[in-house]
Amino acid sequence: MVGIAVCGAGNWGKNLVRNFAGQPDVELKYICDLSPKIRQRMAGQYPKVRVTDNLAEVLADATVGGVVVAVDVPYHFAVAKAVLEAGKHAFVEKPLTLRALEAEELVNLAAARGCKLMVGHLLRYHPAVQFLKQMVVEGQVDLLYAYFQRLNLGIVRQNENAWWSLAPHDISIACYLFGAAPVTVSATGQSSLQPGIEDVVFAHLKFADGRTAHIHVSWLDPHKARKVTLVGSRKMIAFDDMEASEKIRIYDKGADVKPGVVGYAEAITLRSGEIRIPNISTEEPLALECRHFIECITKDVAPQSDGLDGLQVVRVLEAGSASLAQGGAPVKVGT
Repeated sequence: MVGIAVCGAGNWGKNLVRNFAGQPDVELKYICDLSPKIRQRMAGQYPKVRVTDNLAEVLADATVGGVVVAVDVPYHFAVAKAVLEAGKHAFVEKPLTLRALEAEELVNLAAARGCKLMVGHLLRYHPAVQFLKQMVVEGQVDLLYAYFQRLNLGIVRQNENAWWSLAPHDISIACYLFGAAPVTVSATGQSSLQPGIEDVVFAHLKFADGRTAHIHVSWLDPHKARKVTLVGSRKMIAFDDMEASEKIRIYDKGADVKPGVVGYAEAITLRSGEIRIPNISTEEPLALECRHFIECITKDVAPQSDGLDGLQVVRVLEAGSASLAQGGAPVKVGT
């Protein structure tokens, strides 16, 4: 049994509490939150779990092996640092931190203390995203470019823009599918509701091999969309997470180019074939993610979304923020 504490049980943290409480190899020992209302609600739902507002109490307990950090993003660094300094394994919600230097410090601290540092890039554990990765690795899709849409009407935030709030999911998937981080980011946005806080952002990620990914995030849109589209010359794939069951569609469409032939009509042949809908597991991605964190502790394996992965995403977020401030000018991603 692994002793787990969850710090931050608000809007998203409550889902982490639910999942870790349901893991067979876990003893949920603490729920830590500063809000009296949240503590009262958690105490009613989980009467066998110690509910507290004292992080020091949690970290002093030798039976706690891992701590889940789901506090507000500005406090990720301070809480995660305290967790690692106490010798506990850390699961930190996305984004890992608000600054790449802070993320790098956490990565180094985890290595020095021999602790696991896992970042909550949830969609890395989605069965549909795993299927997309398999298609790319096996060469069934020769990925040329990809585009992502994460849109909704709300939730409007005051302490972060749509880029920092929504894009970490898609940046993480893009890096995973392309097998690398982008080298430059160009981003433009608009602040329609609150001055200086972009509620819509369009970003262009360019990779070293010339391939690109495009990200559109917004909390001011009539559509609720969670889509990923991969385009190849042989096949194309669409992942629509809003679909209840048929989340993946594989299109036997593409363009064949004959080398050395002059003229569009002779050189390029467009092909349009059938559409295939594969069976994809419907298991909750969050349950898979939480289970993986426990396996990382019990089996001593590296997290799929480790600290370096989290650092990579924060670097891309920083470059996008710099590009927004410069009106969309391409900005190099830090290394």
